[in-house]
Amino acid sequence: MEMNVDRCYQALLTHDARFDGRFFVGVASTEIYCRPVCPARTPRRENCAFFPSAAAAEKAGFRPCMRCRPELAPGNARVDAVGRLASAAAGRIEEGALTGRGVEELAAELGVTDRHLRRVVHSELGVSPIELAQTQRLLLAKRLLTDTRLPVIEVAFASGFASVRRFNDLFRSRYRLSPRALRKARASNVPEAVLACEVAYRPPLAWTPLIAFLGRRAIAGVEAVEGGRYLRTVAIDGARGWIAVGRAKGRNTLRVELSISLAPVLPSVLARVKRLFDLAADPRLIASRLGVIAAGCPGLRVPGAFDGFEVAVRGVLGQQVSVRAACTLAGRVAAAFGGRIETAHPALTCIWPPAEVIRALRPRSLSALGVLPSRARSILALARAVATRQVVLEPCAAAEETASRLMRIPGIGEWTAEYIAMRALAWPDAFPSTDLGIRRALEGKSPRQILELAEAWRPWRAYAAMHLWKSLEGRS
Repeated sequence: MEMNVDRCYQALLTHDARFDGRFFVGVASTEIYCRPVCPARTPRRENCAFFPSAAAAEKAGFRPCMRCRPELAPGNARVDAVGRLASAAAGRIEEGALTGRGVEELAAELGVTDRHLRRVVHSELGVSPIELAQTQRLLLAKRLLTDTRLPVIEVAFASGFASVRRFNDLFRSRYRLSPRALRKARASNVPEAVLACEVAYRPPLAWTPLIAFLGRRAIAGVEAVEGGRYLRTVAIDGARGWIAVGRAKGRNTLRVELSISLAPVLPSVLARVKRLFDLAADPRLIASRLGVIAAGCPGLRVPGAFDGFEVAVRGVLGQQVSVRAACTLAGRVAAAFGGRIETAHPALTCIWPPAEVIRALRPRSLSALGVLPSRARSILALARAVATRQVVLEPCAAAEETASRLMRIPGIGEWTAEYIAMRALAWPDAFPSTDLGIRRALEGKSPRQILELAEAWRPWRAYAAMHLWKSLEGRS
């Protein structure tokens, strides 16, 4: 977003939630920076400076507001090539991609040169990748000090700092107080063995349809929807545990509870939660493009993927069978090859197996679970491609190229590739035009006619697909 001062100040005056996370305002009189939705008294315009990122505001010498908490601001989904690269880089950095690695390695992962990555990140966010990583570590530490009872030393390591001394020094110099001074008492109703954080979104959010979609496709033992919350098991970099995500009361945030065992990988967990619930979306912007088809369900999101390989396998299993049948097969795969886990939730009993485990199987191992032999071979080929990173099922991957590679795998056609692009790659313009549900919603139009009609919905055709599927509910 260009820093148009007039537009930014008007958004600040009205506390416009559409701009939350799109810019931050530094106030010269207090040396504090805020989100545009901050409830504090609006500063005078001559005291305001506007920045494209929290890191840029901190680089200019401002410290984060304790009321609006910039670390909770939603992300910024982009569809243009430059903006999407910057967003992908920021997302990977938020997950800890520069912890123990250099910018060169991140650039190689994203398929660009390190020089180009540095140029794009600075152009879009106003800072270098290293400066962005440093700010994100500090903001995560601030979040943990505020929201959890983790000891300060564990906060430092969970935030990506290799040294507690370095963490303390940087925190004091940047925020002008010590980590211990920031520490607040925890809410009495949260067990000590549980971490609790909040992640923000831009309203409106159609929460009930979102978790209903995930609930219908939940893999038994791995996922569940109970009491209006989404539950799942997690295994990342050797850490195993569970999460529970629900809507926070009275705020535009989701409350994320995690087992304490996931503290070492908290950045990755929170980044994946944001992707799964599509929290970077701007629903009003999307609705303005989709028009009448979006009117029936304001704030409908495109469910993403907590694990891209999991969603891809689920997509293959769902070919030409019911949703329930696909869930049954996926649950058998998880129970057989994913490993057991004890959690605080009886519905969560096993971990989804990674691609490295599945690729080592023989086709008959899957066929014995009821998977058709042809689909078993497709899943094993997919696992090999993912395990060797010939196919990358993450939002940082190039959508068109990845879809093309997926369709070279026997048994994966256009529908499956587009579905994977929608969810695992978080590609907002993915559109499974051959889907029978979409054809039914559009009253039997041919795929060619559907594609012609969908041109008006670019670059948000994935959201159009969600609205079309939603429109079928209640039809006979």
